[in-house]
Amino acid sequence: MANVFPAEFAALEPFADWAIHGERARYAKRIASTMEELQAFYDVAFPLLEKGTAYLEKVRLDGIGDEDTHLLWAFCSLITVAFPVESWGQPRVPDSGPSSIDAVVEPAV
Repeated sequence: MANVFPAEFAALEPFADWAIHGERARYAKRIASTMEELQAFYDVAFPLLEKGTAYLEKVRLDGIGDEDTHLLWAFCSLITVAFPVESWGQPRVPDSGPSSIDAVVEPAV
């Protein structure tokens, strides 16, 4: 079976479904997930963030490979789940009703 992420980030493989392109899709996954699922992803991904940032800073975006793209998207998902895990204790923004995030422009990757 092929790796979704670079070998140095094999610990993220069980969370390959968090390598999601697009802010709307990441937000939808967050809302559809339980706090236990968000916490499990966060607990594995957050300790790798500094190493992942250093790794991705060395990757050229033109011609970026699939594994590196998936790593970038997984860390974008980590940002999406950080507030629910660190502050709110729930997937949705507290007291926000049925509101949602609509990105007007997204990164090109």
